[in-house]
Amino acid sequence: MKQTFPKDEKLKSRKAIKQLFKEGKAVSKYPIKLLYLPVQHDKTQAGFAVPKRNFKSAVTRNEIKRLMREAYRLHKTETINHNGTTFVLLFLFIGKDVVSYKTAEKAVTTILKKLPITTP
Repeated sequence: MKQTFPKDEKLKSRKAIKQLFKEGKAVSKYPIKLLYLPVQHDKTQAGFAVPKRNFKSAVTRNEIKRLMREAYRLHKTETINHNGTTFVLLFLFIGKDVVSYKTAEKAVTTILKKLPITTP
């Protein structure tokens, strides 16, 4: 699997996001929380969110999302798509301060390792 993050792997569907909040499970490693839901899609889809309440500046929110996206992009091949399991993932930033890339990467990799390999 390539280490890219193409358009078809981005979570954009409002229906899928609503279902994720309703039925999904959560795993967290400060400062990131992951909502996930096993689905029957071709590829795992991921989305990234930073609350406007904690970070008023769009520049700061986008910077944090870029850090999380990059960490996910580099480490998704280690844990995703084993045994044909695909997920809908939403990474939520729950911290109050901007973090370094190293901190974000460590949190993302730890969370990805906590994902169940097979569907329940």
